[in-house]
Amino acid sequence: MLKEKVEELLNAAFEERPDLFLIDFKMGAGNEIKVVIDGDEGVKLSDCMFFSRAVEHNLDREEYDFSIEVLSAGASSPLSSSRQFIKNIGRDIQIVDRDKRTETGLLTIANDEVVTITWKAREPKPVGKGKVTVQKEWTLKYEDIKQAKVVIKFN
Repeated sequence: MLKEKVEELLNAAFEERPDLFLIDFKMGAGNEIKVVIDGDEGVKLSDCMFFSRAVEHNLDREEYDFSIEVLSAGASSPLSSSRQFIKNIGRDIQIVDRDKRTETGLLTIANDEVVTITWKAREPKPVGKGKVTVQKEWTLKYEDIKQAKVVIKFN
């Protein structure tokens, strides 16, 4: 019953804040509520506070004993939503597919159905000795992605 009430309150809060979206929602032992959110323009501390209060201020502590934690999806967290891929167009990501193929490349296309990454690779010349740099491209449907993460670079 508490889980359904929390889901209703979260849905109402997301209607108020369409720029933010749910990544994960779990209810643990002892009514420990954990909510992970992300946003099209990132997530601020005030966004986490907004969702925490949207739940906390609308539940009766006399009726429910609970704790709530609202977090933003971290920079090293796997991408799990098409909106996360879309907001990361132009960044390098690493994708592992269901067949365990792993590639790292520039996220060039992301929509509601597929993602495409591109990268340069050195391959043997078709004729003669040596190698040539070629442009590679990989397009996948979301259901074929086992894991995807943004590659964090420190310059």
